[in-house]
Parts: sequence; structure tokens; C-alpha cells
Amino acid sequence: MPKVKKKLTAAQKKLKRESKAERQRKYKWVMMNGKQVRIKREPTIEGMSVDEFVQRNANDLFLHQNEMWECIQEDDDECLPMTFKEC
Repeated sequence: MPKVKKKLTAAQKKLKRESKAERQRKYKWVMMNGKQVRIKREPTIEGMSVDEFVQRNANDLFLHQNEMWECIQEDDDECLPMTFKEC
């Protein structure tokens, strides 16, 4: 005689759904060497990658302090020497 499968309670169903959603947020499935494998997703901020977020929102001082000089965009107007007027 086949074994009767027990139904999950409402709390167990909720826990199962939440854990599945958490796994989907943390990992993604990709094909490597003909096999399907699970790898961690890249961290995101507001739906964009961390590097893209920093490039869009960081000011020059932050980029300089964190040695991200390649991300600093130079404007020709700002590169001119400044003159100071005495008061």
C-alpha cells in the first residue's frame, strides 16, 4: 500500500514560500559546462549594481578618498587655475 502524503499546515506553507523567495533573491541559476548550477547574485542597490550606483551618486571627494580616480570625470572649466581676490 502506498504511503499517504501528509498535507502541510498553513504555517508550514508560509515558511516554505518565504524560504523559497529568500533563495531566489540570494541565488540565480546559470549553465556551466552543460550543468545547471546555483551561484550567488551580485549585490544591488535600488535595482542597479553597486558600481553603477556609486558612479551615479558619488561626489568627487568620495571617489578620491576611496582611490576610484578612473571614475572621476574632469570638466575643462574646473581644471583652470583659480585666482583669489584679496578682501
